[in-house]
Amino acid sequence: MNIFVAKLSFDTESEGLKRVFEEYGSVSSANVIMDKFKGRSKGFGFVEMDDDGEAQNAIDQLNDTELDGRTIVVKKAEPRENSGGDRRGGGGGGGGGGRW
Repeated sequence: MNIFVAKLSFDTESEGLKRVFEEYGSVSSANVIMDKFKGRSKGFGFVEMDDDGEAQNAIDQLNDTELDGRTIVVKKAEPRENSGGDRRGGGGGGGGGGRW
């Protein structure tokens, strides 16, 4: 199960997040999402646990608890959905106003 963790301290690192969740079972991966321009945490991350029962227990036990001085939000990650817009850019501008 993929778990979303929000309201993380900017000091929380992926390895620390993994250690916390390992108290509830086997963790496949843990990643704190970093801002590539600022070089610091964006304040959220994801934890992957193979056993759904262990993952749900971790969610139940860790949601609304304190980690590194912040009260965190822990819930099942929802799959990203395409909001209907293709964000690859595009363009078309219209050529108005000019004379031939």
